[in-house]
Amino acid sequence: MTMSTPAIPLSDAARLHEEVIGWFGAAARDLPWRRDASPWAVLVSELMLQQTPVARVLPVYEAWLARWPTPADLAAEPTGEAVRAWGRLGYPRRALRLHAAATAIVERHGGQVPSGREELLALPGVGDYTAAAVQSFAFGGRAVVLDTNVRRVLSRVVSGVELPPAGVTAAERAIAAELLPTTDAHVWAAATMELGALVCTARSPRCDECPVADLCRWRAAGYPAYDGPVRRGQSWDGTDRQCRGRLMAVLREAPGAVPKDALDVVWPDALQRERCLDGLVADGLADAREDGTYALP
Repeated sequence: MTMSTPAIPLSDAARLHEEVIGWFGAAARDLPWRRDASPWAVLVSELMLQQTPVARVLPVYEAWLARWPTPADLAAEPTGEAVRAWGRLGYPRRALRLHAAATAIVERHGGQVPSGREELLALPGVGDYTAAAVQSFAFGGRAVVLDTNVRRVLSRVVSGVELPPAGVTAAERAIAAELLPTTDAHVWAAATMELGALVCTARSPRCDECPVADLCRWRAAGYPAYDGPVRRGQSWDGTDRQCRGRLMAVLREAPGAVPKDALDVVWPDALQRERCLDGLVADGLADAREDGTYALP
């Protein structure tokens, strides 16, 4: 089965909204970016949550907002401080993008996160999903928010397919747009996201706890297994990502520039280490000094 057409009649959409939103009201986690859904807080949380679990994001997010409660506060700091504060969240280029976004917000929008889609998309590091999330969660806008969890819920409940395609398709967007309620669309977005995170999980869905189990076409079909392209998990040991992470840890923990030999000792493969170090410099995550030392930008 594909995701080309909705599997739930539109007459059932109101019940789907009611059940999922009602469940969310009782089951939603108490997360800081929900308590403070200001545009800046939402933008920070969304960039941090990309490919990173909530549990790892929470302490970094809270420390970040305590230190930089506004875009102007972050923009006033060197980019290296953003990278240092990013800690071990991974994909540290997100820290550079968030700093660049804060700078752009100050320069173009008087320090206020914009609400318009095009203005959001023009910010560094902001793509379709992040722009929609900020519009929805921060401004209460009626935007189609399609993260991994939402896509999985709609794939199963609406289309009867265990997992969505690897990348967002036009068909998925059409289904999500058709099911978007006219009121409380932002609550619906948060509720479907939470349902996917807590109940309709990728590997061990708890269908007995699902508020719309009787509407789920995947369940009605007997839980047919995913038969799409093979999905390979990301490896870690020995990868460039691991090497870069080791190098970044040395730079973050140092109070200033570090000698080259302090970086050499953290990774045994010299060719890979040099390639990764050059990559960090090229990405703007490290500065190579004239005296042979390295530091955060």
